[in-house]
Amino acid sequence: QVQLVESGGGSVQAGESLRLSCAASGYTRSGSYMGWFRQAPGKEREGVAVITAYGVTTYADSVKGRFTISKDNVRNTLYLQMNSLKPEDSAMYFCAAKLGVVGPALPFSPHAYPYWGQGTQVTVDS
Repeated sequence: QVQLVESGGGSVQAGESLRLSCAASGYTRSGSYMGWFRQAPGKEREGVAVITAYGVTTYADSVKGRFTISKDNVRNTLYLQMNSLKPEDSAMYFCAAKLGVVGPALPFSPHAYPYWGQGTQVTVDS
């Protein structure tokens, strides 16, 4: 059974940093397509960053240059390093997984990912 558990969220001031972690179990993480998504109250869930089974990364324009997605295949953990945080980054952050090395046609579509964690809250105060 695939399980994803996020951690690392919290409340910070604008300009500060956080690192989110997503511990994966129940499958071989190296052969999967992973992503971080976020959802603010009243808004749709949006893709933030994705990483392919081969380590190729893609970012939403709103976080380019500030966020970094990475994975540790030994620890079966996905990370999201978030620097220079802004109030508009406040949201519940989720990690998601799609098994297999073939990526989805729309990497930032939540519908492409069958496996989700419960989320971790990030709040950025101005």
